[in-house]
Amino acid sequence: MTVIAGRYRLLDVLAEGATGTVWRALDETDRQEVALKEFRTPAGLPADEVPLLYARREREARAAARISHPSVVRVLGVVTEDGRPWVVTELVRGLTLAETLDAGGPLPAREAARVGAEVLAGLRAAREAGVPHRGVTPGQVLLANDGRIVVTGFGGAPDDGTDAEADLRALGALLEVAADDRSGPLGAVIDRLAGDGPSVTADQVERELRRVAAGGAPRTGEAPVEASAPPRTDRGDEADTGTSPAPSRPPGPPRAAPRRGPVLVAGIVGALLIAGVLTYQAVRDDGPDTGPGPGGVTSTAPVGPGDGPATAPR
Repeated sequence: MTVIAGRYRLLDVLAEGATGTVWRALDETDRQEVALKEFRTPAGLPADEVPLLYARREREARAAARISHPSVVRVLGVVTEDGRPWVVTELVRGLTLAETLDAGGPLPAREAARVGAEVLAGLRAAREAGVPHRGVTPGQVLLANDGRIVVTGFGGAPDDGTDAEADLRALGALLEVAADDRSGPLGAVIDRLAGDGPSVTADQVERELRRVAAGGAPRTGEAPVEASAPPRTDRGDEADTGTSPAPSRPPGPPRAAPRRGPVLVAGIVGALLIAGVLTYQAVRDDGPDTGPGPGGVTSTAPVGPGDGPATAPR
């Protein structure tokens, strides 16, 4: 297999386009796989202009290496082989948006909004680094297997004259072909990107796209207002929850819990006194001059004259 710049071994072709071929390659220095772009000269380009074209491509690639954002493919370096520049980038595994749309049709609105938000974030980061994109297309958006949305195809010179509105127009065209439903909130965003309505900034568009991707959640800083619960006037809620309200108490200081210890001791002492009296009474009743009274009741009244027992007549 061919080795480029004595370091990158070409393995297989990942993609081909008008400007060149992208290879999967093995970096034999650290044994990591990378993507390697081989530039192609346009047909009919005069021979004396080829070096100028190559110099511009190299300059653009080195400028793209300044971009640091998770939604922008990382440029790892530029090498030269036979006078031609080869751009080394991270290897992103996945499908392009164009391939995804060809295979399965347009995306659901929320997924399309997520793709749009990440693409716009990458475009903004590139512009801030001085490397604006010349017009992102579905073939330059990668839907990575790890869930990332990655923009490729950077290489516009810093002085190419495009402005921030060009990024928004390109994004609007991208969303028009990517979304399966443009009648809802996402449709409103697309219409504004097309110029149908008040002008918007890139920051506003990105926030709105993230809101749509989240399912229409409130914007940052806003929260839904919750109505306070009305006072209960019946016992229906207790039946639903299995609980009952605590009994009401008239206002005033809290009452102390009753002191049960002294009351219990007093009760025991009282019971012992009563038992003692009854025992003393029973001892007296067992003494002389006592006996059962009428109805079996013991009488302790003294016997007076004439009150002795009657003798039975003979």
